[in-house]
Amino acid sequence: MSAGERFVIVPEGLDGERLDAALARLFGLSRSRAAELIGEGNVLVDGQPGAKSDRVLAGSPLAVTLPPPPAPVIDELPVPGMEILGEDDDIVVVDKPRGVAAHPTPGWTGPTVLGGLLAAGHAVATSGAAERQGIVHRLDANTTGVMVVAKSERAYSALKQAFRDRTVGKAYHALVQGHPDPLRGTVDAPIGRHPSGDGRFAVVADGRPSVTHYDTLEAFRAASLVEVKLETGRTHQIRVHMAALRHPCCGDFLYGADPVLAKKLGLTRQWLHAVRLSFAHPAGGREVSFESKYPDDLARALDTLRAES
Repeated sequence: MSAGERFVIVPEGLDGERLDAALARLFGLSRSRAAELIGEGNVLVDGQPGAKSDRVLAGSPLAVTLPPPPAPVIDELPVPGMEILGEDDDIVVVDKPRGVAAHPTPGWTGPTVLGGLLAAGHAVATSGAAERQGIVHRLDANTTGVMVVAKSERAYSALKQAFRDRTVGKAYHALVQGHPDPLRGTVDAPIGRHPSGDGRFAVVADGRPSVTHYDTLEAFRAASLVEVKLETGRTHQIRVHMAALRHPCCGDFLYGADPVLAKKLGLTRQWLHAVRLSFAHPAGGREVSFESKYPDDLARALDTLRAES
């Protein structure tokens, strides 16, 4: 069975439904899209091509060929504020600003690191899916800081393996609400999609293993600056784990941050910054490390807290 083929048995609840209606409900398609798939001969009922008005019977096998979703288009547009921290024949390391995704994804219409690099004439590795070429790890669109992109094929392979093997040093600073207790600790809790299906992630029993280490650097009246190091790299990992401790990142409204405190600090996004990234260089294996300063909005929030503490 190919990646686009699906095989399902008609459940009791759809017994007697029209084929196009049943298909729409089973796969979350519009009725018109389901009818198109049937008309194109991509739906077999008991091994035979179906018609959209056919009535399905509970227990009948359906074989459906779903076309792959269209790949997002890479808009090669400059990214204002994205600085190059280091570059050679194998890698380019960037200081990613806020509001910039790592690469194009369905529904994202803003700038991307990949598009910005291509627009500026930087070569990237051709490995991986077209819309993710050269991308070996990601930062959330509104998380700032250090990010490495592979330029050569050997760098792509070596860095992907290094991230898989957890040999890359990733250090983040986060301003979190309240005061973690203990001041230094580890969160070892699996992360998966939130049951609500609203785009959030959460600590869930059947999630992927996720380990986060944190250490308080500075404590203020209403918040704490912590350094975070990751063993794993799950989507929203720091944001989810700190929220699970009931200390969400300041300004992180998706994960329950206090809007009053965020307004006081002038934050319109989560206070989370990738300050340092270190790894074995793909050419020769020497250890390299790159650091990023806090952007203006995060620095101002800290200044506000320090002034009143």
